[in-house]
This record gives sequence, structure tokens and C-alpha cells, in this order.
Amino acid sequence: MLHQEEELRFCKARRAAIQMDFGNLNPEQQKAALATEGPLLLLAGAGSGKTTVLIHRIANLIKYGRGADSDEVPAWVTGEDLAFLEDYVANPAPEKKERQEKLCRLEPAAPWSILAITFTNKAAGELKDRLERMLGPEANDVWASTFHSACVRILRRDIDRLGFERSFTIYDTADSERVVKDIVKAFNLDEKTFSARTVLGYLSRAKDAMLSGTDYLEQCEKGGDFRLIKMAKIYVEYERRLKEANALDFDDIILDTVRLLREYEEVRTYYQRKFRYVLIDEYQDTNNLQYLLASTLAGGYENICVVGDDDQSIYRFRGATIENILSFEQQYKGARVIRLEQNYRSTKNILEASNAVIKNNEGRKGKELWTEHDQGEKLQCYTASNEHEEAQYVAAQILAGYSAHRAWKDHAVLYRMNAQSNQLEQAFKRNGIPYRIIGGIRFFDRAEVKDMVAYLSAVNNPGDDLRLARIINNPPRGIGTTTIERAQHIAHTQGLSLWEVVSRPRQWEELSKAAPKLGQFAEMMDELRKLSQEMPLPDFYEELVQRTGYAAMLEQKNTVEDRTRLENVHEVLSSIQSYLDNAVEEPSLAGFLDEIALYTDLDSHDPNEDCVVMMTMHSAKGLEFPVVFVVGVEEGIFPGIRAIGEPEEMEEERRLCYVAMTRAKEKLYMTCASQRMLFGRTNSNRPSRFLGEIPPELVEKSGRLPYGERGEGERPARRTAPVRRTFDHGYSMGTASAAPAAAAGQRAPAGDFKVGDTVQHKAFGGGLITKLTPMGGDALVEIAFDKVGTKKLMLKSAAQYMKKG
Repeated sequence: MLHQEEELRFCKARRAAIQMDFGNLNPEQQKAALATEGPLLLLAGAGSGKTTVLIHRIANLIKYGRGADSDEVPAWVTGEDLAFLEDYVANPAPEKKERQEKLCRLEPAAPWSILAITFTNKAAGELKDRLERMLGPEANDVWASTFHSACVRILRRDIDRLGFERSFTIYDTADSERVVKDIVKAFNLDEKTFSARTVLGYLSRAKDAMLSGTDYLEQCEKGGDFRLIKMAKIYVEYERRLKEANALDFDDIILDTVRLLREYEEVRTYYQRKFRYVLIDEYQDTNNLQYLLASTLAGGYENICVVGDDDQSIYRFRGATIENILSFEQQYKGARVIRLEQNYRSTKNILEASNAVIKNNEGRKGKELWTEHDQGEKLQCYTASNEHEEAQYVAAQILAGYSAHRAWKDHAVLYRMNAQSNQLEQAFKRNGIPYRIIGGIRFFDRAEVKDMVAYLSAVNNPGDDLRLARIINNPPRGIGTTTIERAQHIAHTQGLSLWEVVSRPRQWEELSKAAPKLGQFAEMMDELRKLSQEMPLPDFYEELVQRTGYAAMLEQKNTVEDRTRLENVHEVLSSIQSYLDNAVEEPSLAGFLDEIALYTDLDSHDPNEDCVVMMTMHSAKGLEFPVVFVVGVEEGIFPGIRAIGEPEEMEEERRLCYVAMTRAKEKLYMTCASQRMLFGRTNSNRPSRFLGEIPPELVEKSGRLPYGERGEGERPARRTAPVRRTFDHGYSMGTASAAPAAAAGQRAPAGDFKVGDTVQHKAFGGGLITKLTPMGGDALVEIAFDKVGTKKLMLKSAAQYMKKG
């Protein structure tokens, strides 16, 4: 038994001994890792190592519990123990480690009592992998998951209390849009006024406010807005159809989990006792429902740690509210706040420029990133005459980087909207630059893959009318559209599922002619349902592909497109195997369907794939690249036209600019164009105000005089000399020729090349010109390169990087 003074010394020594395990962290990171009890807000700036902090904090909780954050001393601790621990701090040695750990533990947390919420499956996977490397297999028991996947686990256990079956289906955005379109058509409403995307936006906001369909209808009727009343009626019908199909959409997953926890005390108590520690990443991007979920789950112990950056709150359009992080200290009295401001990612120039931009926002808690990295290169700000020249400039800089031994994957191009990618793609193709677009067609969005998922869903949940209607005559079985519509009408009027009708077609006279074919289909589905319970999932899937006739249909067509589709159908097996290898709970068909329903395009990004990455700025959140191009930095595009004159929207756009800039580790390019064609219209835009907020000493500016600076209607004159002008917001253009920087050095004119010439290309090495096809004022040249194979390039562009011999 220690005296009071000795107890104080023991607690100090215990904390110091634990801190020694985390010597690789900086002082603020150590504070965050060792603060275990009560509410904690970690303001983690871009590139400040927040994932590392989260991992070490969880490791500390599992290894030492609240040892580093408590004044409590166990009764069994003796004076000898105190002397040992103080000696260990002064003279640590491996042979003392076991006793040190025993003395420092205070109620270590069981892995399964820790809930760590991230926003992407990829982030959750990285968290688990790094924890396992640090702690071993026990780390797999930590609930590291996204909001949606955590909620699905909770709902699979108890959703029957809300009137759903546990085999519920998850509808993705495309499924939800299909249901809304059907309702709009059934209600005889204008499809443009009530577009599926618009309606789902209203429904999402209503759900975030915890309003059911009837609640929302009542609210809208009081307001008297005709259009909103129609929206609410669509919501009521949408809710009914999903309930009948035993299906939830993405918003429902969180809404129904919150309902379950609020309405059923025993369920709430179970999880509040289970989760001793709750950690929420990217807290600035949470909406109202996610806030309610997090606060409810943490309501038992009040040990909630939220990690976020108010300067990176960029999902307001999805319902995220920055207020959740700004008001955390008011919501949780006595909360501790730790700022992680040391950046391990970017150069000083990039950080100083980013800090200068974000300082113009008023709605922020305030922090300033700093780094021990070198000053680095200045930002490159380039103004092109149009979007074509902008794209060629980007391509030229990437080729120059590749020639200087950078990998293709070191480069990322970020834009405000997907429509901006078109010219960039064309420039990359002309120059033989491999690229990948994040945000294109996902694997699971391909028609043939959705067909396979529809079969699996219909096997798992017979009440899923949407998926059943998709596959009932796919491949063709002689079950026509009229038959399907009649069956759907019977199901709707009699309160039955579509499956209940098609599996008993002889009960309805209007289905009598189609009864034999419907019966064959129902028999096949019954057999598949039995097989799904008897066979391993991979074997069952292969059996399904064959028994449904889907593979045979594609094999018979035998076109290049259909062979590719068949490959995609078989590729689903890879996803099944990956799921089985990483399943947290007992693998099942339902579990696999849950995983792919919550899969995002960003989760498919492979950082080891050697190609340039193109994506929107929103998609780039959480990623980093040595070289980043932010394109289209113009008023009306970035910031967008809707933000101009709207302070809150403008602050969100500026946060988005901050996110885009802080993706860059070594080099940052920001480009704009004097004229730009977008959506079929050509406009002249001023350079963005965000460029004017960057201190001029941090920037090298080059390019052309914007067309919008000339007299009204005046055409731009051809210039042979460099120009310098200052535009609005203090943004000054420097001197540079129009030719891309990568074209430096003597190169042969395009007209000097012919078939049979041997050439040396800066990026691809030696090769032989095998074909040259004139195209307008240019030519398409095919070159068989020694190391990278045959490339098709536009000659004028290729000639800048190529010489004979």
C-alpha cells in the first residue's frame, strides 16, 4: 500500500513508462494516443499522421487500458513496484519489459469493446492491417468499419424488431432511382420536375431529420407547397415498396439503426455496455443521423474520441454538417482538444500556400500546419488559352516527370466536376499516357455484374421485387413484359410480393398462359435457394451462372463485347474469394451481398497500379501523391457559380481547394484557361479568387493573356512574345512561351518523320515508326517501342518528345 505522495510518483512513472512505447510519435500525437478517458476532439490537419495516432491509441487501449490517463493505483502495488518502475523509466531494458507492462496495465480494453468508425472500407482495412502488424491476430476483433457496415452488423442481429426480416436486401443508388422512377410514372408526374436524383435528395434530407414518410407528408401539407406534398407522397410510397421488398437504402441503414437503439432499451444497453471506447474518424463529414448514432453508442461510458479537420469539411451537399465538429466542446462538456498540426506530407511552400487560402474562411476553429520538410518547389500556376491547351500542358508536365524517372502513378489530376475529364483523357491518349479515372463505371455497376448480384439477392431475399423483375426474363425465357407487368399489378393490388405471385401463377387467370414458363423459373430459383444453403459460396456461384443460362447466353453471342461481359461474370468469383478471406463473422451469401452493396469506387483504387490517376477533388480526400494538378481553377467553375454570393457555399468551396492543394507532397500545379467549352458552351472566365489568395512569392506563373481581359468581342491576337498582366484578386501571370515545358531541347519538326524511321522518345525509349495516317492538320503515328510495345500517338504532340535515331 502506497502513501499519497508515492501514489502520485507511481502514476507519473506509469505514464512515462507507457509513453516510452510511443516514442515514434511527436509530443501532440503522444498526448492523443495516451488520452483514453472521456470525450476527446483531435483536430488533425492534412497529412498530420492521424491514422498512425488512431492505431497507437487503440494499441494503448488494448495493451494498457486507462493506465496512462488515470490517477488510480491498484491496492496490490508496493513500494518495490514503484522503485522498479522509476528505475525502468531511467534505465529501460528488454528483460524488464514483462514486469513493466504488468505494472502499467489498468483495465486493458478487450478488442471487441472498441468501435472505430471510418468513412471508407479501404480506410477500415488499413486500420485493421496496421493494428494486426502491431498487436497480432487479436486486433481483428476490433470493430473497425464504416458507419454503414457497422450498422448492418447491428441490424442483422435485431432488425426483426422493426418489422423487417434479417435477410433484408441493401439497395444501392441505382436501385433507389429505379424505384423512384417507377413511382413517378405510376403517379403520372413529370419526370423532369420529379427526377429520381432530386426526389432522393429530398428523401435523404427528411431521413436525416428522422422524419418518416407520414411525418414528412404531414409537415409538407402544413406548409402547403404543392411540389413538396408530391415529394412527400412519393416518400410514403417509396417507404412502402422498400418495406414490402424487405429492402433498405443507404440512408435507411443508419436511420433504422438509430431507431432501433432509441426505441429498444435492451438493444441500446447491450451496445452501450459492449463499446467501452468509440472512435469516429472524419467527424467533420458526419450528418445528423451519424452524430445521433455515435453519441448513442458512446452513451454508456462517454469515452468518445472524434478525429477530424474542420478545414476539410467538403460534403455539405450530402448533408454533412460542420457544426458537429465546431460544437463538439459544447455537446460534450469537459472535452479535451488536441491539435495535430505537424504535417508529414507536403513541402513548406505547398503548406504555406494552403494555409494562406484557408485563412480566408471564418467558420473554422483555427490551426496552422507546419512541417520540417524542405521549402520545396514553388507552385506552378499556368493559364492556357483554352481547355485543349490546358490538357496538353498537363500531359507535357507528366511526360517530363516520367522522363525524369517519376512513375506514372506519382501524378494525380484533380478537377471540380467529371465533365472536365474529357479533354484530359484525349490528351493522355494522344501522348500514350496510361491513366485511370476514379469515379468511372464501377465493376459492380456493369450490367452483367448487376444481373449476377440480382440473382444472388433474389436467392437470398425472395421478397426483393426489384431484383426479381430484373432477372425473371434475363436471359430470355419467354416471359414477356406484359406478363411481368400483370404479375406486378396482382402483387401490388393484393399486398403480395412479386415472388409470391410468380411462384404460384396458376392461381390467377391472367397468368394462365405464362404459367408453365413462370413455373419453370420458380422451380429453378427454389433449387438455387436450396443449393445456396448446401454448397460453399464459390461453388454455388459457379452453379448459379450455369443453371440460369446466363453464361450460355453470352457464349452463344460470342462477340468481343460479350466475351468481356462473360469475363466480368466470372470475375465476381474473385470478389467472393476476397470476402471469404477477410470475413469478420461467419461467411454467408447475405454477408457477401452486404459487402459489395457498401463497396465504393474509391475502395477499388490500387495505389500500386502504375498509371496517372484522374478524379474529382471530392474523391481525392484522404489520398496523397508526389505531383498534383488542380485544373480549371476559374471563377464559375472553382468556385462554382452557385457559390458566388453565398458565404457558406463559398467557404465550402475554399475548404475543397484546401483539400485539393494538400494532396500534393512535392509539386503542385494549378491551371486555368482563358476560354473553356463545357456542356457545349464556350465561356471566358477569370482566374479563381483562390489563386489570388496565394502569396505571390510562393508561385511561378506562366501562360497566356486570358481572352476575357481583352475588349468585348475582340479576338485574341497571335503573340510571339511573352506577356505579363495582373488580373482580379491580385493574380499575376508570369512569362513563358506557349510550348510545354517538357518540350525543351532540339526536336525534329513533325513533318520530318516517316514510316521506317527509328526514333528515341523521352518517355518510351527507342522504337520504329510502322504506320503514319494523316488526320486533318495532324497525323496518327504507330511506333513499335522496344520496351513498352506499340503505341498510337498524335504526331505533333509526340514530335515534341521524340528525335530520330
